[in-house]
Amino acid sequence: MGSKDRETESQRILDRVAREAEGGGSLISRTAQRVRGHMNAQDADKADWAEYWGTRIGRGLGIFFVVGLLVWFILFLMRG
Repeated sequence: MGSKDRETESQRILDRVAREAEGGGSLISRTAQRVRGHMNAQDADKADWAEYWGTRIGRGLGIFFVVGLLVWFILFLMRG
């Protein structure tokens, strides 16, 4: 691999890092936006009301179930 190839590759990597850095704030902020979009069913077809609301309800129930399971597990560990 020649010096020119390494320089081109390095510049490509630096450009990619710069694009990702300017593209939306911190990692926590981007993750929170992804979670919000997931819970609001942004990936579901909004024209199909049953799919849209079914997705939102199902994801909400999933979160409720996970929280309940975590509470149960913590109480189980506390009892010994």
